[in-house]
Amino acid sequence: MKNETIRIGQITIDFLLEAADTNGSVAMFEFGVPAGAKVPLPHSHERYDETIYGLQGVITFTVEGKAVDIASGESYFIPRGAVHGFNNLKQEHAKALAVITPALIGPAFFKESAAIVNAGGPPDLEKLKAVMAKHGLVPAMPKIA
Repeated sequence: MKNETIRIGQITIDFLLEAADTNGSVAMFEFGVPAGAKVPLPHSHERYDETIYGLQGVITFTVEGKAVDIASGESYFIPRGAVHGFNNLKQEHAKALAVITPALIGPAFFKESAAIVNAGGPPDLEKLKAVMAKHGLVPAMPKIA
């Protein structure tokens, strides 16, 4: 059974496993990122690790300031506390699998974020930061020079 696709701006999220499916040990979702899509704020996770596995195209993650291209068939581990974000810098659609351990994030975070981002106009960053904090994500705000 496939769950609903969650859309946040141009990004799509499809959960394959949630905490309830795995007794809280792992959550897993596919995410699609069109070329040139606007992507989420760089952030870190306080209480869980994230592993990314490339399914299609190339997604460029920036982890602790270092750019890492993840192509189809490649994987990358992002430990809790590491500041990261991602972009699709290529000219083709990209898709990857995210594995979250333990399963401390689920569809609720993405649905709440989507309600803010998809409301029209520039997203309310304060509301978005509050949703992130509620779900254990720590936004990494850009440093003003």
